[in-house]
Order: sequence, then C-alpha cells, then structure tokens
Amino acid sequence: LMTLEIGPRDEVIVPTFTFFATAGVVHRVGARPVFVDIDPDTFLMDVGQVADRLTPATRAVIPVHLYGLAMPLRPLFDAVSRHGVHVIEDAAQSIGAVCPDYPDRKSGAIGTFGALSFYPTKNLGAIGDAGALLTNDEKLLNRARQCRLHGETQKYHHEFVGGNFRIDVLQAAILSIKLRHLDDWTRRRRQVAANYTRLLVDAGVAPEFVRPPAVAGCDDLSQTNQHVFHQYVIRTSRRDDLMAHLQQCGIGAGIYYPVPLHLQECFSYLGHKPGDLPHAEKAAAEVLALPMYPELTDQQQQRIVEEIARFHKRR
Repeated sequence: LMTLEIGPRDEVIVPTFTFFATAGVVHRVGARPVFVDIDPDTFLMDVGQVADRLTPATRAVIPVHLYGLAMPLRPLFDAVSRHGVHVIEDAAQSIGAVCPDYPDRKSGAIGTFGALSFYPTKNLGAIGDAGALLTNDEKLLNRARQCRLHGETQKYHHEFVGGNFRIDVLQAAILSIKLRHLDDWTRRRRQVAANYTRLLVDAGVAPEFVRPPAVAGCDDLSQTNQHVFHQYVIRTSRRDDLMAHLQQCGIGAGIYYPVPLHLQECFSYLGHKPGDLPHAEKAAAEVLALPMYPELTDQQQQRIVEEIARFHKRR
C-alpha cells in the first residue's frame, strides 16, 4: 500500500473473514477498509460484493487465499480492472497453491503485489517473524525496496519516509534450507487432508455433523494443486462444545477466526452492526481447525476422528 501511495481518502476492499492484518494495514496507511462478505462454501471473498462496493475512491482490493485455498482471480480482475483498481493478493497462508483460472501461476504471483508470510506456524516458517512481497513490475519493485529501507535512494539519502521491513539474515538462512522441503511437506499436508475427510465420512459424522473442506471439481484432496492446507477447517453448529471436548482429550483445535473484522471494536467507526455480513458471521460461529502438520500420523488422525464421533454419538 505504501508503494502504491495509498493513503487518506482512499478505500481498499478486504474480506471481513480473515486475519486482522489484512485490514489493519489499510487503516495504518490512513485509508478506509471496506469490508465484504465471503462465499459460505469456500470462505473466500465474495466477488459480487466487491463489484457492488467499488467507488471512485477505491484504489485496491485484497483477496485472501484463506486456509491455503487459492481463490479464482479472473472474475475479480474482470470486476475491477476497468476501474484502475490494484489487486494485492494476501497469500500468507497459501504458498504453493495454484490458482484454478491461472493454472501456470501460483497464488501471490498474479496481482499487482502478492504477500507471503513466513511466520513460524506457516507452511514455510522461519524461526521468527518474516515475510516476502512479490511483484512482476520492475518499477514497483524498486519503490518497494525503498519502502523496505526507510525510503532510501542511496545510503543515508531518503526520498520519502518508509520503514524497516527487512528480513534478517538468520531468518533468510533458515528459510533457504527449509524451502527445499516445501513441496514434500505440501504433498503430505494434502494426504493428511484427504485422510481426514475419508475418516470423517467413514465414521458417519460427515457431512451430517461436520462439514469438511472441499475443493471444486476435486474428489480426492491429495490430488488437488489448488489447496495447500495451511489449516484443515471443518464446520459444525456445535463448534464450541466439540472444541472443549477435544481439548479435554488433549487434542488441540483452533478457531480461525472467532470475530469478523467488521465487528471488531477498532473498526466501530465504520458503523457496522451484527447481521451486516451474515455468511462471515455464521462461519465465525462454526469453523474449527483440526490439527494439521506434515508429521501428523494416521494413528493420530484416527484418534482425533474417533473423539469427534464419540462426541457426536453422545449428544
């Protein structure tokens, strides 16, 4: 956003169902976040609402490839391109996922910019905070490099006020080693996801009690290239009770995310109220992420699903 000189009196469209930083950066540069709802089946940004929210002040839209699922981007480009609106991909959770309508391109490498996260819990994680910015525009690349280092044009000469957004050498060294293993880890995550779905169906809890994630046109999640399963997220109307049961059994489970951004206190100045973006609000009450990492064994998955089934049967 700093590179594109987005700031006060500008608007940036973002999904309300995502990690806080997606909208927080908009506020930080002085622009106005404009929230849109999600597709209830994929949790991804509702492109139809994006088209409805465009105004002369709209400078950018930030689609999020949530949980590792790459969002189809052609409809979004069709909606915004004639208005001169930039598409900035939030690919923090989706490194390696292929966009379905750009089969030769991976998420983060299609829009004006793409943002990656190397936070330790990500599919490719450093040992501290780290990330990367992607672009195919040489001019924007040079300006982004200036933004990264306090707006410097040469040492101790500053054209504008940027920041210190550099990755430190220790994180870079760790990531350069781990990157070699990313494809193998991604394949394993897909196998874990496919196994979860099979076990949930065989146990009789899906889709009646819990709804597993799905990828359009793909019956075997181990074979998809559109999802890298940063999270394996199910939906259930008894989410809180199920999570409490799993935790009592020593099984970790998480909620991503319990409060949509349009209902966060810090954005109250935008005037939103409960019910404004109903699909996101319903998802926030129902989503539950099961343990997901490449080293998860079949036996561990079996136990997790057995506990879900045991909880379901006793209700």
